[in-house]
Amino acid sequence: MKNLGSIIGFAIAGIFVMSVWGAFADTYGIGGGWFAGLIIISVMWFLNHFLGLIANEGAFVDMALGIAITGTMRDVFLKGSAAGASSLPTLAFVVIGGIIGGTVAVAVEKTWAERDASKKDISI
Repeated sequence: MKNLGSIIGFAIAGIFVMSVWGAFADTYGIGGGWFAGLIIISVMWFLNHFLGLIANEGAFVDMALGIAITGTMRDVFLKGSAAGASSLPTLAFVVIGGIIGGTVAVAVEKTWAERDASKKDISI
């Protein structure tokens, strides 16, 4: 059941981003884009994480992944498989960026843990 809730939470986030964000940005410019981002992401975060619609176990880029899948598959359904194939280079760079970001995050966490451990050793 938790996986079904996760799929629904991912899909709702993706649908709102793909349908509402662009409309706000087109109508109101940059301010509309910022407003849509604030409203959509905050409401979806509240539903998905605070109310527990999704099963978020560990470090998992859930809403971003759901939004990416929704956006990619929307274009595949609307424009055919050529749209999916043309998005592969972008998706490859996104994966590379995620790997780099995760590696940097782990390095920062280790550095902070070592710093905190050395502070405890000094105070004892």
